Amino acid sequence: MKNLILVLLALGTFSCSSSAQKSMADNKDCNIEKVKKKDKEWKAQLDDIQYNVARKSGTERAFSGVYWDNKKEGVYKCIGCDLPLYSSKTKFKSGTGWPSFYEAVEPCNVKEIKDTSYGMVRIEVVCARCESHLGHVFNDGPKPTGMRHCINSASLSFEEEKM
Repeated sequence: MKNLILVLLALGTFSCSSSAQKSMADNKDCNIEKVKKKDKEWKAQLDDIQYNVARKSGTERAFSGVYWDNKKEGVYKCIGCDLPLYSSKTKFKSGTGWPSFYEAVEPCNVKEIKDTSYGMVRIEVVCARCESHLGHVFNDGPKPTGMRHCINSASLSFEEEKM
């Protein structure tokens, strides 16, 4: 399983090209009020896994998160500040074991940052309001955008669409 994850990470690294970098929104035209909290406030709000992922840029194990296989209709929100991030309408089965979306519900709600950790070059995705780590974005997704926002369930809450 570890080897599979390493291969998936390596494939993601090499698929991250200039087109992914061109999609990086600098959020300078976005008017989102920031949420700032002290570390002890985050620890009180989040469980251990959520804190490690959202505040320390950790990653949950593939196929272990509550939303990777969620098929319900609704909106995925930031676990830190409740900002709407992704719609179930843009969720797709990527086979990676993490919830994957081809675009954010609103471009201003996510911020993309170049990530060179672990000897790789990737694009990190964080919440634009509270800067919680969400996951990474790659340019190997489906149409219409060609992007794959590979997001940790631990960084999300889910609001089911009312029928």
